[in-house]
Amino acid sequence: MDRKERTEQNMQELFHSHAAGDEGTDAAFLQILQGYIFGDVCYTGSLDNRMRELVTVTVLTTLSALPQLKAHVQASLNAGCTPVEIREAVYQCAPFIGFPKTLNAISTMNEVFIANGIELPLPDQTTLTGASEDERYQKGLKIQGPLYGTEIADRYTWLPKPFDKAVPRFLTELCFGDFATRTGLDGKTLELLTVALLAALGGAQVQVKSHVQGALKAGSTKEEVVCALVHASGYMGIPRLFNALNACKDLLETTA
Repeated sequence: MDRKERTEQNMQELFHSHAAGDEGTDAAFLQILQGYIFGDVCYTGSLDNRMRELVTVTVLTTLSALPQLKAHVQASLNAGCTPVEIREAVYQCAPFIGFPKTLNAISTMNEVFIANGIELPLPDQTTLTGASEDERYQKGLKIQGPLYGTEIADRYTWLPKPFDKAVPRFLTELCFGDFATRTGLDGKTLELLTVALLAALGGAQVQVKSHVQGALKAGSTKEEVVCALVHASGYMGIPRLFNALNACKDLLETTA
């Protein structure tokens, strides 16, 4: 297939529509956009369209690009993602982008689910039982420890009390206790989506590098990490792609 045929194939699969033609006020721009994302990037690397759409939903949630998020929630369903997988990808953004932006994304996502006749609320993916006050911390630490050790706790011992203990604990309880313990997406997928999220966020190169290391430990290959970042480039921009790649060059570079 040539580039035009590849673009048409992906537009049909993901959006059930033809690629942009010459109609409309900005036809040339849409042709450039679709050619790059759906004709070039989507055919480079090992990730399938299902995983690419989860990356896209995550990045668009991060950027608060709600009209585009609406279109890609539908595209995710068309690509074979389950509603639970899509919801969990959106939910997992909250510790990184904050609750208000995540709530807006949830509202947009649910509009698409309702339009598709998907019954809400979706099945609950919570595994926490509430049996003890310490449960969120202990279960979160069980996930955090093998991937990140005590990096955060060690790094912020300089904070004034009680924040020297509270800040690392809040991270463990919220990111890993409340969210990473949920079912619906496996740990490998969650870490790969987090890498794309942090790259899209901008200015988080330290965290990008840390989570690339976490993604590799969770089972992603170097190629899959780079593939996710390159896929995100059409949505977050080329400078943020290069910032992310440069931040973790030593983790991702391969030897001949």
